[in-house]
Amino acid sequence: MTGSPQLGRALARDYRSADLGAADAAMLDYAVKLTLTPADIGEEDVQRLRHEGFDDSGILDICQVTAYYNYVNRLADGLGVELEDFWSDKELTMGTGDFREASARRKELREMGA
Repeated sequence: MTGSPQLGRALARDYRSADLGAADAAMLDYAVKLTLTPADIGEEDVQRLRHEGFDDSGILDICQVTAYYNYVNRLADGLGVELEDFWSDKELTMGTGDFREASARRKELREMGA
């Protein structure tokens, strides 16, 4: 989809290590913040998206897609749904342990102000 297996791996593991433009990075920063700390989203987050060229419709799309995937993932987690077999590529997926480790790392970085 991206034309680059390295970009796909970087996006799956830690998008901040991927070679992204400012608009894509801002979009993903917003999506991560909305996912991890939704109560912390403020006007400055929306303004950053506008600054990077997103209009109100684009910002709404980003918010809705992020919220939808969070909803679906929480439903699947809450019901114990397992990934389908075609998601077996270890380079592009994370197990629960990997996810918890990455989440803890992100939390430490946030607390350090990085």
